Amino acid sequence: MPQPDYISALGVPDASTMDEDIRVVFQKCVDKLGMIPNVLSAYSLRPNKLRSFMAMYNELMLAPSGLSKLEREMIAVVVSSANHCYYCLVAHGQAVRQLSGDPELGEMLVMNYRVAKLDSRQRAMLDFAWKLTTTPHLVIDEDRDLLRSVGLSPEDIFDLADTIGFFNLSNRMAIGIDMMPNREYHGMNRPERFAG
Repeated sequence: MPQPDYISALGVPDASTMDEDIRVVFQKCVDKLGMIPNVLSAYSLRPNKLRSFMAMYNELMLAPSGLSKLEREMIAVVVSSANHCYYCLVAHGQAVRQLSGDPELGEMLVMNYRVAKLDSRQRAMLDFAWKLTTTPHLVIDEDRDLLRSVGLSPEDIFDLADTIGFFNLSNRMAIGIDMMPNREYHGMNRPERFAG
């Protein structure tokens, strides 16, 4: 049974009616990705919030950080797994497959990150992501000390907490407006031997 055939339960505006700066971003997405990520289309219902969302996303996920792009995507998947966010699990699971070159890692992180073979740094970061998402009131100094012990700097810990917080917000938005992932994500970065 296919997923629902809409971008958001609230609908989205016609792209041709959007402000020029947003149309430019959408065209860049089409040129680079072959599609407009549905999250951007969904946020276009409120153009200023779309601009804020894109700025925050770009700062968190693309700007220089002690956390690699793959690690940030892995964090997005683990947070989304804890929150059962369909949109983010599909979209960021694909990004993990793409960045890692491992078609199984994304699924392991979606279902249960603890089964994945991770180094001690990645394990500590994902344990922290899970705890800050599921039981934030239990996060204590010892949790940050553990992150320091596996080599994270204060700036890295800040970026980790910031990324976790952002995806908790993103998950709640996606769930709240019933945002659907682009169908293309499902089949991307799956070697033929895994595709069927």
